[in-house]
Amino acid sequence: MQFQLPIQIKSPEKQINYRDKIFLVGSCFTEHIGNSLGELKFSTIQNPNGILFDPRSVCNSLISYIENKKYRKEDLFLLNETWNSWEHHSRFSNINADECLKNINGSQQQAHSFLKEADWLIITLGSSFSYRLTNEAIPGGLQNTDGVANCHRAPSQWFNKHLLTIDETISLLDTTYHRLKQFNPKLKIIFTISPVRHIRDGVIENNRSKARLIEAVHHMVNKFPGLYYFPAYELVIDVLRDYRFYDIDMVHPNYPATEFVMEKFKEAFIDEQSQQLMDEIKKIVIARKHKAFQPETNAHKTFLKIHLEKTKELQSKFSFLNLKEEIEYFNK
Repeated sequence: MQFQLPIQIKSPEKQINYRDKIFLVGSCFTEHIGNSLGELKFSTIQNPNGILFDPRSVCNSLISYIENKKYRKEDLFLLNETWNSWEHHSRFSNINADECLKNINGSQQQAHSFLKEADWLIITLGSSFSYRLTNEAIPGGLQNTDGVANCHRAPSQWFNKHLLTIDETISLLDTTYHRLKQFNPKLKIIFTISPVRHIRDGVIENNRSKARLIEAVHHMVNKFPGLYYFPAYELVIDVLRDYRFYDIDMVHPNYPATEFVMEKFKEAFIDEQSQQLMDEIKKIVIARKHKAFQPETNAHKTFLKIHLEKTKELQSKFSFLNLKEEIEYFNK
């Protein structure tokens, strides 16, 4: 008896392997994917601007990495005693403007260098809603209508909320695609739509927003080679389709849901040899997280010794892996 809808996920001609560099950008679901890959020792960088939700913010950030944009104090604004950037998440905010700029520009430089060499770009779009500054916004804010990536809990009257049309989103993605291919011709792009519900927009509005993203992304995937779609949204909404796969807020997918999605991603987008290596590394990572109640016992020392030998063997066999932290831990 079948209890789930079947879903066919098209694999790319050449799948991801451990030697590839993977750049991830977009909504909070991006970080679920990025953290999973990073923990298993893939070479990744994720969200150099922090979490971004709408296509305009994502595309503007990618172009800023291509151009290696340098931010200045004039690009910041002071609110609630901290300096902030309209184009960055609040994790970059700082009471000191110079420190804020140092962190932002350091992240920009890292993103520029990594994106130039990246093999894969994973873009996760979360919402079609874009926020633009009004005339009531403080001086020194964004001087154009490109919208803001983060509202930083500023007063609501500082913003106009705009639902991007499908054509607007396609135009943004199309322009960014061509800039990316000029900058890094070998880059392949995977689009996903976040299954996180933006419930503050309203249930109906959230569905309209997601529908526009899905239509725009499929337009791009059907138009250009080297673009792929991974159905994270459909896997949660249409395959799992149960509130038990959401956290208590009924908005964010929970651990079993994200693990299910990652399993499907692994099967469709990662090559067989790398999948086998992932399983070996996962055993090492789990052992690394093990907390001994009695660390001075011979049993625990033997546990450390066995896993140190396994980790060194794996490092020796696959020199491109970075298992330094694990080796240091087991070598205590």
